[in-house]
Amino acid sequence: MTLDRQRIVSEALALLDAEGLDGVTLRKLAARLDVRQPTLYWHLPNKAALVTALAEAILEQEFSELKPPAADEPWQDWLAGLAERLRRALLAHPDGARVLSASQLSVKMADISELAMSTLAARGIPLHRARVIVLTVERFTVGHVLEEQAARPTPDDLEDFDMPAFTEQHPTVVRAITEYFRPGRTVDDLFTECLSIVIAGATS
Repeated sequence: MTLDRQRIVSEALALLDAEGLDGVTLRKLAARLDVRQPTLYWHLPNKAALVTALAEAILEQEFSELKPPAADEPWQDWLAGLAERLRRALLAHPDGARVLSASQLSVKMADISELAMSTLAARGIPLHRARVIVLTVERFTVGHVLEEQAARPTPDDLEDFDMPAFTEQHPTVVRAITEYFRPGRTVDDLFTECLSIVIAGATS
């Protein structure tokens, strides 16, 4: 099978899914493709280029098509939908948010930003404010997913954790967490509510 950039990136995505970003190395990728590592340099000169290619591939899966909002669609709703798609794209792969954060220049992410900023500007929002709104929403989304994809403590890590003492010292935090994650609520609800506050703040 011919070795081309598309095949390399597809195999790198499979490696990312199997081992996370820390497991994605040119050495391992070359082994999976059954080629010598220097062969990869014809297509991807270094690890940074590989990470950027991964970011492009991850975003492309969700953003193969980009459309502005319909004429009667509030830009706030459209921008929230864009953020939800971004979160979905990043959550589709282990360390997706880390990959995007580490990428040097994602053209697809620039396409998303271009459409979002130009859409807001076309709706009468000054360019400076449009830029701040879009970047805030994008960075909130990536940051939220970074936390969602971070390693969680194991039972061994929590073996010596004193929950009664923690509850006594942080009663409001514990009550708030308990209330929020009552039956029927998920982390999707948390993202949606936080996002709505971010976007609402842009219109105040």
